[in-house]
Amino acid sequence: MIPLDLMIFCLKKSNKVKLVFIYLASFGFFMIISYFYLFKFKSSCSDWTRGLNNTYLENNSSKHGCLIQIPKQCTYKIFKYVQDYSKIRGIDCKKFNNKKLKETLLSSSSSPYINKTSKRIGFPLTNKDPICSIDFANDNPIYKYVTDNLVDMDNKEILKKHFIDKIPEIIIDFTDNDKGKLTVDVKFNKTLSDERKLLENNTEPYSDNILLLYIDSLSRANALRQLKKTMEFFEKFMPFKGGYNKKYPSEIFHSFQFFKYHSFDGYTFINYPFLFYGQKKENKNKNLLTKFLKQNGYVTCNVHDCCKIENTRTYHNLSEDEIFDHQYVSCDPNNNEISVNIIRCLYDKQNFEHFLNYIEQFWRKYKNNRKYASLLTNHGHEGTLNVIKYQDSLIADFLNKLFDDNLLKDTTIIFLSDHGIGMPSIYFIYDFYQTEIFLPSLFIIINDRKNISYENQYKYIQQNQQIFITAFDIYNTIGNIIYGDKYDNIPNKTLEMDSFKSNLGISLLNKINSKDRFPDKYSNYSSLSQSVCQRN
Repeated sequence: MIPLDLMIFCLKKSNKVKLVFIYLASFGFFMIISYFYLFKFKSSCSDWTRGLNNTYLENNSSKHGCLIQIPKQCTYKIFKYVQDYSKIRGIDCKKFNNKKLKETLLSSSSSPYINKTSKRIGFPLTNKDPICSIDFANDNPIYKYVTDNLVDMDNKEILKKHFIDKIPEIIIDFTDNDKGKLTVDVKFNKTLSDERKLLENNTEPYSDNILLLYIDSLSRANALRQLKKTMEFFEKFMPFKGGYNKKYPSEIFHSFQFFKYHSFDGYTFINYPFLFYGQKKENKNKNLLTKFLKQNGYVTCNVHDCCKIENTRTYHNLSEDEIFDHQYVSCDPNNNEISVNIIRCLYDKQNFEHFLNYIEQFWRKYKNNRKYASLLTNHGHEGTLNVIKYQDSLIADFLNKLFDDNLLKDTTIIFLSDHGIGMPSIYFIYDFYQTEIFLPSLFIIINDRKNISYENQYKYIQQNQQIFITAFDIYNTIGNIIYGDKYDNIPNKTLEMDSFKSNLGISLLNKINSKDRFPDKYSNYSSLSQSVCQRN
């Protein structure tokens, strides 16, 4: 009762005393809240080591070598609600209304193929145009190419004269209103399909289909925090005995998660070349994975929203056989800039939904071909760590739809990022931020069409879930999937012209010696990742 008596005493005194009381009460309230948050801080990382299916990061076993420094303050749990700006601002792409969308699109273009009265505007294909690449030192030519080649889809004369062999697959329809509606119509190329089928006899791959979903700036921990439904899809194929498709019981799926997958840096332009070229961006004579996919009969597809920063074909010296067969680059000026902390809307939907729609159409239209599709998006590239959760249902529904229709038969799914948290924010001062930068997401599902005939490969990938791995290993894993058993006979056990062999880059389907796996061995490529991995 003493505090109550003191409060009553102070309130009966002068205004000056009342003011002092208010200050003291405010200070006391601040201390109570601070203590509450301090208590929450102590337990905020209690489940940080948890993985899917009640598994955990193994950090005490000498057999795994690399010891991860577990963060002490995972403050995301405390501030996540006050930083959910999409919810706070009530952003809904279906209700998104901006009457200047058409004006913005047309004003950005100097295309001779459209005019102000155009109602249905097509985006040019980017897969067959060598100009669609980028040098980081110069302006981005792909954005200019796309906007300067927009076409009026109702002008039959222009289409016949200039677009006869490359009819647009992305159309913005302003017929009914200025809000616009984006439609996707992937064109099946029978000639291409037949040509690639003739090449299928070159190899016996481990998977006839490869689906790669790449979300920039998504740590392993944040994938588990935010992508609940997507993670449930991966989790249902655990433990090692695998999961089954009830409609197609002969199909067995195995899911794997990688706790110690490390980035080389916190920047995509450094990490990206290791994933898709197997080399540093400075190295010459690089070959994009697309080349090897095509040589072995795969039809290739790519979608991404990196148009203002970087393009999949990052270097000008790429050859025709490395260009994707189908590609959708979101170079629409109405597309939200990257690194914003809200949902990215494009016309009537999230931009991410348009991407998944494009890949699904590609996947269905080439269902009888070997195929590779990759999605690269910046939706995780923002400081609140919240935006990616708005893509969760989209990803899960996309995967479940393909699964239910048995379109994931003979497919390897690779869900990954190149680095974890990638944007400075209020979390920057906390250790979980600095740790998660270098621990990106990596989850893999393999459909075993041969009913566990690859016994050793499954044993090794199971073991490698707790071993220090990098993008070099992912590059080699995709190569291993493409070439199957023949991969062991390729020079350097990597792809053509690739000098990274033995301990630096090994397929996850092969045995990796944990004693050879520490950040200091990669000193020519990164030193920063040493901060989250120590020798046992």
